Amino acid sequence: MTTTAPASRPLTRQVSSRVSQSVFDGSRLRVVLLVDVNDGAQHQFLEAYEQLCTQVASVPGHVSDQLCQSIENPSQWLITSEWESAPPFLTWVNSEEHVRMVEPLHSCVRDTRSLRFHVVRETGGPADGAEPGRRSLQARPRIGDGVTRHALTFTVKPGSEDAVAGILADYAPPNPRVDDTTRLCRTSLFMHGNRVVRAIEVRGDLLAALRHVARQPEVRAVEEAINPYLEQDRDLDDPESARVFFTRAALPAVHHVAAERDDPAAERHALYYPARPGCGMRLARLLAQQDEAAADDPLNPVLGSTIFQRDDVVVRLIDVRGGLTAGDPALSLGLPDPAQAAELTTFPEGAADGRGSAPRDGGLTRFLDLARMDLITDRLSPRA
Repeated sequence: MTTTAPASRPLTRQVSSRVSQSVFDGSRLRVVLLVDVNDGAQHQFLEAYEQLCTQVASVPGHVSDQLCQSIENPSQWLITSEWESAPPFLTWVNSEEHVRMVEPLHSCVRDTRSLRFHVVRETGGPADGAEPGRRSLQARPRIGDGVTRHALTFTVKPGSEDAVAGILADYAPPNPRVDDTTRLCRTSLFMHGNRVVRAIEVRGDLLAALRHVARQPEVRAVEEAINPYLEQDRDLDDPESARVFFTRAALPAVHHVAAERDDPAAERHALYYPARPGCGMRLARLLAQQDEAAADDPLNPVLGSTIFQRDDVVVRLIDVRGGLTAGDPALSLGLPDPAQAAELTTFPEGAADGRGSAPRDGGLTRFLDLARMDLITDRLSPRA
């Protein structure tokens, strides 16, 4: 039995026990989808899968997939797929194309659960004729903190921002305890213009926590209150309408790093980077590289960072010592080069001149001011 050697050097370099996780390490991705099919809908599900399989085969970065049916319960199915790396999978799964592609599946399934894993080790060695990029493995285990981070984002009708902020700030927090193994740790809510971002930290099962929160009457009341202001209509009493809305609102974490040093007085801030079309993943990767370096620098005020990205929406949640504007704006912004910020983002007119170049004086300070999101609420759940 042989074990393949790592074929690429990861972006994340584990030189200490600090927390670090990333989709940008270049290793292969294994996606596992657990599916609970409605009774009697097995043939319908298989037909929908075969149509989906044909379409997915042409998606860049897709390597293979496999469909399995439980030998104990015919309603339980398992879909596994392999991807060259995480970024192409995330680009596809977060696209409108994916929303349309999987629609036929939802009429015949009760529940789904998606799990994503980087491949760390495998037996058997590289397959004959395999492309080198498809055989890269994660070089070493990463160190986690037991917390899953996720965010939702949506836009409200222009002119309704103050009303929405008031509704979102004024609600009773739900019970943080989900069950014996899952609890809500922190909820941070920010706005940037008419865009809302809600970031949550969960210890345990993220899906169970999201369902727990959705069932709480105080949360349901807030969701109903902001419904008239949403740019994308939704009906929370219609499961399909709610599913499509929250699918499009999902803003996954693509990178997280936290320095070993800690500061209870650190402030939490959020920055919104509207990426130029097609530049979202590239921008998120660049921010991740800067935050990895920050975690190793004892003088850097950024102690922790989580980067969320979907299409051309990039949000960076940071815990910073001394305030967002206390030191070098490049450290808080995560982009040391003003020209790079102008190249990759679509900040409003005034951040760059008409030729697209960055302003000569105070460029990064101006970008930082434009990226800064307004804090609506940041709530730490009490420890059990």
